[in-house]
Amino acid sequence: MVSKRIQKALLGNSAIRAMFVEGKAMAEKYGAENVYDFSLGNPATPAPAALNDSIRDLLDEADKKGAAGSLELHGYMENAGYKDVREAIAANLNKRFGTAFDDHNIVMTVGAAGGLNIIFKTVLDPGDEVIVFAPFFGEYRQYAANFDSEIVTVNPDLKTFLPDLNDFEAKITEKTKALIVNTPNNPTGVIYKPETMEAIASILEKKQKEFGHDIYLVSDEPYRELVYDGNKEDFLTKYYKNTIVGYSFSKSLSLPGERIGYVVVPNEASDAEELIRGIEISNRTLGFVNAPSLIQKAVARCLDEKTDVSFYDENRTMLYDGLTELGFTCIKPEGAFYLWVKSPVDNEEEFVEEGKKLHLLMVKGSAFGCGGFVRLAYCVSHETVKNSLRAFEKLAQVYGLK
Repeated sequence: MVSKRIQKALLGNSAIRAMFVEGKAMAEKYGAENVYDFSLGNPATPAPAALNDSIRDLLDEADKKGAAGSLELHGYMENAGYKDVREAIAANLNKRFGTAFDDHNIVMTVGAAGGLNIIFKTVLDPGDEVIVFAPFFGEYRQYAANFDSEIVTVNPDLKTFLPDLNDFEAKITEKTKALIVNTPNNPTGVIYKPETMEAIASILEKKQKEFGHDIYLVSDEPYRELVYDGNKEDFLTKYYKNTIVGYSFSKSLSLPGERIGYVVVPNEASDAEELIRGIEISNRTLGFVNAPSLIQKAVARCLDEKTDVSFYDENRTMLYDGLTELGFTCIKPEGAFYLWVKSPVDNEEEFVEEGKKLHLLMVKGSAFGCGGFVRLAYCVSHETVKNSLRAFEKLAQVYGLK
């Protein structure tokens, strides 16, 4: 028999992954061109050519060095990752955001998910609470539960989908150890602007003094570079000193399957050196050991490369304009590649099931801690978005929309 922890996890298995699997089955049955799968945030743009070139160059360079080169490229390194890779990332962040990091502030990780788990292992004790702003990436529940902690959900302002800051302040307790901030946000695409971050930081500072212990702001940043309409990339360490950043190259370089990212701990954070060492140890003891060696070296050569944001922007505009013209209510995304759509009926699962009849795959909002909405991941081909609008038109008719 599996453990009680896993039994519980099985009951809450990812609705996103379940929908993705269902979409694969539908595509085999009806043809991929006749299924409009908006379930999974799997980038639709290819990795930059420079990334593939870097991998080839690294392999060629290793071959020229013979056995020693191969051992160097594919072997173990410090748990934090290659020093030269961490130096390159620190320098890139300093250039872009005016920070003052060096290699010791960076720990290479197995994606953002691995990063969040090693952060949580380092800072959480059983019974601690992690605050999340609804709607939120559902896996946060499992990441906290891995370390016998609970998430506490803060309600959103349903007009803006920014956090209700009064609710936030009220829900910080003696047990609060961390807050997760995800901007641009999955699933809404909303960006937390400087005034919002300053207000969040002010509340955290006040509560740290009230309760007499550190509260960490964990910034989950896989969509940092995916911004539209003149919005700027931001880096949250400037707002609050106890900020720890988890980053992934999954979206910015279209590398989700490579599982590569990093954690940043600024020197200003309380007990920064202990935090860094703890995160390095957690990398090892959770079994990651270190981030994959080849892809570490490859991304370090491509830090100024970007995915084609204009591709997603075209999908964003086509889908948002198309659905609003059909009478659906949507939050216009400012970043990431998700559209947050209000269900025409209170029970959004009914809406999701109705969409399946038309081969439309949407993810229920309750999977993100916010029922009554659905998420559409528009990181798909232009053709999929364009062709899906005919199905959405039929769905709008089912509910008597415009």
